[in-house]
Amino acid sequence: MLLQGPVPSEQDLVAVTQLIGRVPQGEFRVVVRDHHGEPVVLKNAPLLNDGTPMPTLYWLVGSTEVHAVSTLEAEGVIDHVEDLIGLPEIALIHERYAKERDALIPSTHTGPRPSAGVGGTRQGVKCLHAHFAYWLAGAEDAVGQWVADQLDARGIHRAQRI
Repeated sequence: MLLQGPVPSEQDLVAVTQLIGRVPQGEFRVVVRDHHGEPVVLKNAPLLNDGTPMPTLYWLVGSTEVHAVSTLEAEGVIDHVEDLIGLPEIALIHERYAKERDALIPSTHTGPRPSAGVGGTRQGVKCLHAHFAYWLAGAEDAVGQWVADQLDARGIHRAQRI
């Protein structure tokens, strides 16, 4: 077992399967829930059950949040947020994320490893969902904070940050 915290319940597994459209292929924990107790953010093991690298440590799965962030992304804001936050700061976010994820890989692992940072990218912003998930899970992520501010400004009821 790579992850700390309560093992997902059968109800969690059913909910997550429905939210992502398939049975999860690796170990995960629900680290953020909505006000009804439904999963919003998963923390994934860095390796799937078959050893395949999983670069997405924090995965946004809550339907309200996914829809809201998808709408934001569809507005073409990626370049804007990169300019606003700056590539040097975003690079630091990627480094922190990769370090946290890589610390979960067993020292005995000899196969392929996940690479890059948030959303599996090395530079810039690839996925607002992944940054927002990371921020909701309590990380210092200026991109995730920016997403939260945008959703708050639009009056979108979302899960609270831990």
